[in-house]
Amino acid sequence: MKLSIVAPVFNEEKNVPAFLSRLTPILESVTGDFEVIFCLDPSSDRTEQIVLDHREKDGRVKLLKFSRRFGQPMSTLAGMTYATGDAIVVMDVDLQDPPELIRDMVARWREGFDVVYAQRRNRAGETAIKRLVAYVGYKVINRIAEVNIPPNTGDFRLMSRRVVDEVVRLKELHGFLRGMVAIVGFRQTSVQFDRPPRHAGAGNYNRFFGSIRIGMNGVVCFSNYLLSLATVFGFVTAGTAFVVALAYLILKLSGVPFPLGNPTIVILVLFLGGVQLMSVGILGEYIGRIYDEVKQRPKFIVDQAHGFGDSAKSLKDRVA
Repeated sequence: MKLSIVAPVFNEEKNVPAFLSRLTPILESVTGDFEVIFCLDPSSDRTEQIVLDHREKDGRVKLLKFSRRFGQPMSTLAGMTYATGDAIVVMDVDLQDPPELIRDMVARWREGFDVVYAQRRNRAGETAIKRLVAYVGYKVINRIAEVNIPPNTGDFRLMSRRVVDEVVRLKELHGFLRGMVAIVGFRQTSVQFDRPPRHAGAGNYNRFFGSIRIGMNGVVCFSNYLLSLATVFGFVTAGTAFVVALAYLILKLSGVPFPLGNPTIVILVLFLGGVQLMSVGILGEYIGRIYDEVKQRPKFIVDQAHGFGDSAKSLKDRVA
């Protein structure tokens, strides 16, 4: 079999050498035919040169460099598009995704599973707020989404050739890989591990707002529930206003004195305004994604492709 490793990179000059030194012996113990595809958003450090230096020593190391920064999700999809393996592993280079786990993934794939995802047993090293956001996020997504997304998982997973082909065919521009793989289906299983800290450097996205943004993609892109929820809030708000008005009328007809003035008006206006703004915001999340989809812009643009030979152009044509 041929095994492809897809690793998105951005400003990772300190991690690439250590990543390859741990990864290569493991791959050689699994199969004699493999490729390591680095998907590079243009970086301000020496990541590109370091990858190319390793490529001179080992032709199995390949590089995709994009014309601008497209972000990790699109970089990952680009690598999956160019990968030629019978099985493809997506992982980060910061060594928080242990390369040693690949052996277990390949073993489960050989048992007949099309997707083998790495599931964290714990979230050591993360702040309490980050763990809370992750816990609530997975609960909400699995409560309302059209598909089940296993908790405590990231993009670190092995996928069979047919799964990758189906994922690449999807037209969505918000590449929430966990949801896209779940949409495709096929037999899936997990291998559990304890996630270590980063080998070097710092992450390239905000630990708090980055998680919320990813969670919003999971909720909005895979469920219409929020639109229904906004409608329910509208009816509840209108019903509450009607009940309040009826109560005022009854009190007035009964001759019961009650205070009138700013407090009541301010509370009602703020309540109604808050619900309206929230509903408009939910609509905006969906409309913004519709706007992105109908433009049909390319998911990524490759500036340079090292190691793909004459097949690079035909591979690019696979992305509509």
